[in-house]
Amino acid sequence: MIFKNIKQVKLPKIAEIGKSFTILIETDGEVPFAQIILRHADGWEWIIKEERVSYQGKGCYHFQVPPEAYHAGTAYLQIEGCRVADIGAASADDWVTVHREFEIMETTTETIQSAQPIPTPSITLGESNQPVIYFGIHKHNHQPYYNATDTDYWDGEKDDIFGQREGPYTRFIPAAVWQYINGGLAHAGLSTSWSASLIEQLNRCAETGRGHGVFGNWSHELREVAQAKTAFGHPRVDFTAFGFCHPLMPLIPARDIVGQIEWHRHTIRDTFGVEASDVIFPPETAFQPHIIPALKQAGVNVVIYDSIHHFRACQDYPYAGTGEGMLPPNKADQENAPVHDWQQLNNIWAPSKVSPQLLKPCLLYYTDHKGERHEIIGVPAERYLGNEDARGGYGALQYEMVMGQIYDQICQTNSYDPKHPPFFILHSDGDNYGGGAESYYTCNTSRLVEMCQKEPRFQLITIKDYLKRFPVDPKNAVHLEPGSWAGADNGDPQFTKWFSWLDKDYSPDLNSWAVLTAFQNVVYSLEDAGQARELIDTMKRLLYTAETSCYWYWTGQDVWDAQVTNSANKGLAMARHYIDKLLKSKEDSTGPTIFMPWVRPANPGGKDWGQGGLVNALPQATFRTFVYDISGIKKVILHYHEVNATSKKQVEMKNGDIYPSRTHPTAIATQYQAVLPAGTGNIRYFVEAVDTCNNASYSPVGRIYI
Repeated sequence: MIFKNIKQVKLPKIAEIGKSFTILIETDGEVPFAQIILRHADGWEWIIKEERVSYQGKGCYHFQVPPEAYHAGTAYLQIEGCRVADIGAASADDWVTVHREFEIMETTTETIQSAQPIPTPSITLGESNQPVIYFGIHKHNHQPYYNATDTDYWDGEKDDIFGQREGPYTRFIPAAVWQYINGGLAHAGLSTSWSASLIEQLNRCAETGRGHGVFGNWSHELREVAQAKTAFGHPRVDFTAFGFCHPLMPLIPARDIVGQIEWHRHTIRDTFGVEASDVIFPPETAFQPHIIPALKQAGVNVVIYDSIHHFRACQDYPYAGTGEGMLPPNKADQENAPVHDWQQLNNIWAPSKVSPQLLKPCLLYYTDHKGERHEIIGVPAERYLGNEDARGGYGALQYEMVMGQIYDQICQTNSYDPKHPPFFILHSDGDNYGGGAESYYTCNTSRLVEMCQKEPRFQLITIKDYLKRFPVDPKNAVHLEPGSWAGADNGDPQFTKWFSWLDKDYSPDLNSWAVLTAFQNVVYSLEDAGQARELIDTMKRLLYTAETSCYWYWTGQDVWDAQVTNSANKGLAMARHYIDKLLKSKEDSTGPTIFMPWVRPANPGGKDWGQGGLVNALPQATFRTFVYDISGIKKVILHYHEVNATSKKQVEMKNGDIYPSRTHPTAIATQYQAVLPAGTGNIRYFVEAVDTCNNASYSPVGRIYI
């Protein structure tokens, strides 16, 4: 018989912090679905249901309440049962609810971390003539929207994806940072990046009980530890700047880089109660020098990059062959002076050599098509150590053994600079594989803290504490080769992961870039003209969601390959009236949107991928791009000049027609291409596009040696 009433509730006589307890309810029948929502006055909420509810027979149910479900103070209980098993189909009349409240006491035997006053440490950081290797940790958390046009989309698979990551998304980071604090590491902390698409879905889990019901007050401990400071007064947990929906920043326009970062800042402030940092961890650690002006415009002063792209930009770089997973560097990128401390690391996956003297912050620069130079501080994330740390932290990465090799090389080459000592980041996902396991943040972190206490050669420090004590040498300005981290098909300078199937008759990736280029231009044109003001934010959300890099990551799966088109089509359907109105007024003031030009082969006249490994590349270079404008395109020009040459050249790019889409987009960009012959040399290039209203736009400046 299905129950009608909750007859009795039995609460524990004493409930203490850190100890689980049981709540008993007695009903007059069987309860198809039962749960207790535990709340505190500060907004805390936790749902006890499903596997934590056991039926004892005769209408009696036991609710096992875990220690993490509550904290000290009055607990307000909403005890309820549903007379229908499918709660999604239940009406209000199907629910039976009673309320209780009781006090949860501070434990008398131990004090939990969240109740501790956060200590203010003393400054211990100083200049030392004895070499010290400083390192930081960055943990990245992200989930995309699995339906770009319906951010509320959910199913059982998503419930498991989120529910299995309860620790990384709630308590693991605080657990690690409290060990830094209690271990007396005055300058230790970590940086962490969270996409807004993840945060918004976690908030929805908290509201609805999705994700196995474990996210009732998911940000509570993170908000608390966000207030902890280092000895220099910087955050122990630095929530870095990021893109709202995890875009691949080198492949989207500057105005969207700025917009995504600004939208993301609001989300961090609202969620964690602190401002997002002026340090950015770009999605996929993807960097290209031309994004520097946009980062600076968005208030970013420091960017984390993958170390190998500095190594490869040096003259005389010892290319490791196909085992490196990338083509040889293009000579146009090898602009930095040679170094002479190349080292092969052992006891770690490291197919290419590293240079210890380059493992320190520097200035990165970019020169735009007007000749203006832009700079930003770059902090290296060490490719191979970060990749190894991602397997589980201390123990998976043999810290002393591997960093000890770097330390010894610094000593042997006499390259230690006490004013600018080595510093690099160990970067990894915070919710995947060993880097997302509880052991990473608990027992392995405990061993890491013990190492830092006993071993003066290796010290954990935050980015901001390091930069305050050891400002970047203004003379140390370098060019950085484009690229991302190792996890994205080795993160090559061509961003091949996001250009999959490039040589086939049809590439879902190119199709999505062509559709996105058109959608971007529509949004920009309407915003610049002051049209559709009531729709602009809605269209921007669709646009920013469409720029999610994951939609290019799983090429060949229809559900992913159509996401960009679906989002663009939804936005364009909303905007059709306003587009027609703008075109009729002939007041379009926005230039064409130009997708970042790409060149193939990547090393004209050098080496390319072929059957069995590296083969001789074609000697000429083909430049391609997508261009779109709501008013139509008048001309597209490729401008280029040799380095140090005074004369500048140009060639008109050929119209290759719209991309032959298979996803039925409402609008799609046109392909343009131009070919430069063998022997053109070491050039800088950019694309200019002019629409039929004579509005002009310019692409970022690229570089290539032909």
